[in-house]
Amino acid sequence: MARYTGPRLKRCRALGVVLPGLTTKSTLDRPYPPGQHGMRRRRKDSDYKMRLIEKQKLRYHYGILEKQFQRYVTKASRLKGPTGENLARLLETRLDNVVWRLGLAPTIPAARQLVVHGHVIVDGKRVDRPSFAVATGQSVGVREKSKSKTFIQDALAQSTARVRPAYLEFDPAKAAGSMVVPPTKADVPFDCNTQAVIEFYSQKL
Repeated sequence: MARYTGPRLKRCRALGVVLPGLTTKSTLDRPYPPGQHGMRRRRKDSDYKMRLIEKQKLRYHYGILEKQFQRYVTKASRLKGPTGENLARLLETRLDNVVWRLGLAPTIPAARQLVVHGHVIVDGKRVDRPSFAVATGQSVGVREKSKSKTFIQDALAQSTARVRPAYLEFDPAKAAGSMVVPPTKADVPFDCNTQAVIEFYSQKL
């Protein structure tokens, strides 16, 4: 499946926000859009552009292609409750995101690679699908054979200072954690107007 493999900070600068799932940087060294005209005064953004930016934030952070993201929005609109909350919950429960939030990988692309290569287990069974939806109560960890690998040990060492969301519990000794409660929109690790995302797709649903 096609994925964006270009400069990640360039995407963050274009959207005006650091996407923690894409980069380990905490701030933008150049907080203005890329390109030779990036530092020029910008005109006021239209409503359409503001909704597009909010949508792109979620898409690039979670590493989802347009068609798949639209399917998430459609599914969220059919579930009970606010569509924005449903969308945030569906995205936060993706296996690659949970692996990253637990601290088993520095970024979501790195977490996706762990999953695809078969290093991750859910309730003791290997799962190699990044879009797998982790349910409340399920355990997510690293395979016993993979725990000794250098990149796993490095990720665990670097994750000691990471602040994990309240909906997850983690045991560093076991290199595993679990989802104790469903995530909410407040658990998305950056400011995003999910209602604007829903409005962007309102004509397509």
